[in-house]
Amino acid sequence: MPDGWQWDSTLFQGSAAYYERGRLPYAPGFAETLATALGLDGRGRLLDVGCGPGTVLLAMARFFTEAVGVDPDEDMLAEAQRQARRRGVTNARWAAARAEDLPAGLGEFRVVVFAQSFHWTDRDRVAATVLEMLEPGGAFVHMGDLKNPPAEPTPLPLPAPPYEEISDLVRRYLGPVRRAGQGKLVNGTPNREDLVVERAGFENFQHHVVPAGEVVDRTTDDIVAWVFSRSDSAPHLFGERLEDFERELRAVLQQAASENRFAERLPATEIMTWRKPHGER
Repeated sequence: MPDGWQWDSTLFQGSAAYYERGRLPYAPGFAETLATALGLDGRGRLLDVGCGPGTVLLAMARFFTEAVGVDPDEDMLAEAQRQARRRGVTNARWAAARAEDLPAGLGEFRVVVFAQSFHWTDRDRVAATVLEMLEPGGAFVHMGDLKNPPAEPTPLPLPAPPYEEISDLVRRYLGPVRRAGQGKLVNGTPNREDLVVERAGFENFQHHVVPAGEVVDRTTDDIVAWVFSRSDSAPHLFGERLEDFERELRAVLQQAASENRFAERLPATEIMTWRKPHGER
């Protein structure tokens, strides 16, 4: 959990509706890569902790008998249910809970995944609990965008989103320290998941990078949705100034691309896995 920060229920308040449009997808083929790495065969159960609108769970559900998504945000779970119906995923179910509420009577799992969510938790406590919830040989999975990828030599066909200018605008409205719910992240979010997970008793670390690099078109509305999908610029943080902020945000985007079209490269996806020792129950 970030230093000096306490979780509260407003962390992603109002953001669920913007996820599908605003967030870039994980690298194509990430689900198949993970299934191959873990030897998945359609059996066992998946637990996605901090599942949000079901982005990872819905892609992985076909490799399991059942997939369970846990998230404390009711709007995220409602969006996940809508996406499951739209995609015809019938073996998923959802539970409103924090990671610290586990095991929450959910039973045993073959795989537990954290997709850009582990840093929000009491990591040592949660990792120890996950170890107990996994079947022998089961996998703890941490995944997210690859940080600090090599520079791409080919220029983009359209302007890139002006992320620095967007960050400056958010700071002007919300202050210089990153917001997170009702608190602030003075020192950012923690990393070195490997140390935490191995300290809990997991072993057999493996690292996988799923390449992407495809160039995708993004509209002004896509970038606005990205801003509001984030915890540090969730809609509720702006209060009565929300309309003013969005008006200025759109002006920044209009200045960066007069035709309101941008281009981005999909980031590679980084997947880290560890195993529960076979001798443990």
